[in-house]
Amino acid sequence: MPTDKRVARTDAGLASVLRVSVMRLRRRLVNEADSELSIAATAVLGWLYRKGELTVGELAAHERVQPPSMTRTINCLERDGYVNRRPHDTDGRQVLVALTEHGEATVLADRRRTDAWLAQRLRELTPEERAVLRQAAPLLERLANT
Repeated sequence: MPTDKRVARTDAGLASVLRVSVMRLRRRLVNEADSELSIAATAVLGWLYRKGELTVGELAAHERVQPPSMTRTINCLERDGYVNRRPHDTDGRQVLVALTEHGEATVLADRRRTDAWLAQRLRELTPEERAVLRQAAPLLERLANT
């Protein structure tokens, strides 16, 4: 469905266009990763790769889900060898979750595939279009982290 340029003239229109575009791009990137994991599980592995060991509560807060939901995701990831758990060093009520070698290899392989796909799509754009995306990327990151 082509984007109606009139829609993006207002902030509400821009929000609508960005929402649809970002969701479609996310879906394509997930498909290109060709992972057997769910989006939620992939997100958890990504957080652990970027941040290192985290508690279940920290992971739940990052993903904006309830701790019991995150525990179910962690249970599946641990069962399949992507993560392991260990007691917290100073808080006996907490458990730390960390990537295994298999989990890290999975994150890196997924990223290689999605980066390669996106790099190919970027090469199809004009230099001017790529320049616009270079300027927009930090703004999109800021929006995503608020």
